[in-house]
Amino acid sequence: MASQLPQDNNPRSGLRSNAGMAGSTQTPANQHLGQDKPGVFDKEGPIGKQFTPEGAIGGAAQKIGGPLDKEGMIGKQFTPEGSIGGTVQDTLGGMKKKSN
Repeated sequence: MASQLPQDNNPRSGLRSNAGMAGSTQTPANQHLGQDKPGVFDKEGPIGKQFTPEGAIGGAAQKIGGPLDKEGMIGKQFTPEGSIGGTVQDTLGGMKKKSN
């Protein structure tokens, strides 16, 4: 006869079926890990988005309008396709590498 091991009713002992790394559970604190995110000056980044028509700086220029409007002589230079905004987007924009 094969010997039987005693049953242990203590849930803290032995192997658990749901064992894994603590970081494998996604929470609001770690949901960004392992994902690319925009650089600071990217049009989607924390500073760059302020210059979009919906951002604080770009929105104020839109309200003023005229040459500061996104289609105006000055404002269009700050869009991602414009000479100033495009240069910033090309050199400082883009996605940051994943942080694990």
